[in-house]
Order: sequence, then structure tokens, then C-alpha cells
Amino acid sequence: MAKPNPLLSGAAGRCPNCGEGHLFEGFLKVSPTCEACGFDLAAADSGDGPAVFVILIAGFIVAFGALFTMVAFRAPVWLTLLIWLPMTLVICLALLRPMKGLMLAAQFMNKASQATHD
Repeated sequence: MAKPNPLLSGAAGRCPNCGEGHLFEGFLKVSPTCEACGFDLAAADSGDGPAVFVILIAGFIVAFGALFTMVAFRAPVWLTLLIWLPMTLVICLALLRPMKGLMLAAQFMNKASQATHD
């Protein structure tokens, strides 16, 4: 049986080793082991990497969207804030879990020292 792509599995919240078990116990808490293959996920630590990427991506989308809204539609500042402040929260929450999964899967795929036990 061919192994799945670890990056796609991580982005989907699945075990980077088998692609079957859940990578997360809660919204962002990493499971200690994979329920399907028993792979040890306890050593995984993504640090601040996912948050940095989410900030950069969401910041670009929101800043561009807010400026576009103000210039193209001549929307007042209060309306722009009413639209784009909640969108900031939605975009950040939507991106955080897949980005953390990607970072963890990249650690396992590249055999990073943080993701392995000695």
C-alpha cells in the first residue's frame, strides 16, 4: 500500500504517516499517537510557525480587501470595519488548523529533530 502525501494529510488534519488517523484531539491540540497506525505524534511541536503564516496570509487578504472596499465602493470607515474585522477572525480561524497540520507534517516528512525521539 502506497503511503499518502504527508503534506496533504497534515493539511486535512490526518496522520502524516498513514493518512488515516486524526492528527488533532481538539481544535489545535495534537494527539499523542495515531489511532490508526500507532505513530508517535507526541514529539510534534510546530512552535509559532503556523501563526506567523496565518498572520501574513490573513493580513494580506484583509488589508487588500479593506482597501479595495474603501476605494472601489467609497465605503465609509465604519462599514469597512464592520465587514473586515469579523472577516479577519474567520480567515485566521479557518487557516490556523490546516497551517499547523502542514507544519507538523513537514517536520515528520523532513525528519526534523523536534519531531523525533532519541
